Amino acid sequence: MIQRESIPQVSIVIVSFNTRDLLQECLQCVERSAGKVRQETIVVDNASRDGSADMVALQFPQVRLVRAASNLGFAGANNRGFEIARGQYIVLLNSDAFLMPDALALAVMHMEDNSMAGVGGARLVGRDHSWQPAARMFPSPLKDLLMMSGLAAHYPHSHFFGRADRTWANPGTAAAVDWVPGAFSIIRKEVLDRVGYFDERFFLYYEEVDLCRRIKDAGYQVWYWPDVRTVHLGGESSKKIIGLEVSSSGTQLTLWRMRSELLYYRKHHGASGAWSAALLESWRDRLRVIRNAWSADNSNRDKSLAAKNSIATMKQAWRETRGGTISPPRPW
Repeated sequence: MIQRESIPQVSIVIVSFNTRDLLQECLQCVERSAGKVRQETIVVDNASRDGSADMVALQFPQVRLVRAASNLGFAGANNRGFEIARGQYIVLLNSDAFLMPDALALAVMHMEDNSMAGVGGARLVGRDHSWQPAARMFPSPLKDLLMMSGLAAHYPHSHFFGRADRTWANPGTAAAVDWVPGAFSIIRKEVLDRVGYFDERFFLYYEEVDLCRRIKDAGYQVWYWPDVRTVHLGGESSKKIIGLEVSSSGTQLTLWRMRSELLYYRKHHGASGAWSAALLESWRDRLRVIRNAWSADNSNRDKSLAAKNSIATMKQAWRETRGGTISPPRPW
């Protein structure tokens, strides 16, 4: 018979992609912050080329290491971790996210205090302790319009204009929300088994939004807990993608985001939702073209070119996903 003490309370799943040094720091933070929580750590390496997997095997032999033969994406790699996780709770942790003291114990305590909490999220801050949006509401065409128009940024204290990221709320107050970022989240394993794992049609972006939506649809709650603090750098894996210029103008990453956006809207808002999402982005970019096209300022002409590239990228995303109805073959 397996002793209860040998079964972990928490399975921490970390997806690794060419962030060896940050992954090392992340795992060191896990060791320091675990405290009395019985935990296992699972690293799924997405075919990194920087020796990440070898570093884990050599320096952290207690970590359960999964070496993927190819880049499975965020959803697919996490699902490989879910399949072997033994914990009552699963913690998603980015390789560029670092647990603060007692974060794990507090997250478990909150989950045990509220049996209806299916997912919980942390207060995310940068290394300089600057606040990052971590208590969010589901995307919608209206929220997208408010964000793209700049009204959300101009009126952050408005319940109407600041609705997408709840910028009107006190980040120090716990709240039931729609979704929390996958940089850190704790999920009840029985809930995950009930609603299903990540939808692997989302190679990158929107996968945690979709999962939180399915968990809420199953009758569970999604919570933001500010006392569960995690330092998060953000975007580190994206910076390591070989051969890509990481910018806002028509890059592969922008294409991935747009594909996932269309897939998400088609899944949860139907054909009209996907069409609205594509139209809003195209309108915004066309206005940017008009505003900057005739400027003598080189930076403004660059903005006009970036907007044209973005329009072309959305057309490509629409074509390749057939309006959000299919996911292109992986890896993207």
